[in-house]
Amino acid sequence: MDLEELMSSQAGGDGQSPKKDSPLRSLQKDLDFYKESIKEVAIEIVAEGLSAYPIFIAHQHEVSVGELILDRNELGTQWTIQASTLEEFVEIGLIKPERKKAFEATYKKPEDYMCLFVIVPEGANFVFYPY
Repeated sequence: MDLEELMSSQAGGDGQSPKKDSPLRSLQKDLDFYKESIKEVAIEIVAEGLSAYPIFIAHQHEVSVGELILDRNELGTQWTIQASTLEEFVEIGLIKPERKKAFEATYKKPEDYMCLFVIVPEGANFVFYPY
């Protein structure tokens, strides 16, 4: 799923924007600001052999997964980004071990796309966003 699809699924049933602007619009703005830093961390995770599957958690609340890399309070933005890996997601149960291969098959190249686990009040979803 890409960010545009996720935004339209957050819109009203007719695909039009809901009365309240989606928080994902602010995420898109923040990601454009963060993208170079996120790409650098993704390449570092792969190069250091930590994982071939970096995952970045985008949230606006407290999250205990991954390591904080971009703090919205420090940067004056609306979204905080934490870095994690597929292995950590499996270890803590966010991805079931039997779904690991399916996730790997749909994962996009970390040099071209950031893999985001976006947490909003309505739930959470994986999104691949191009740098």
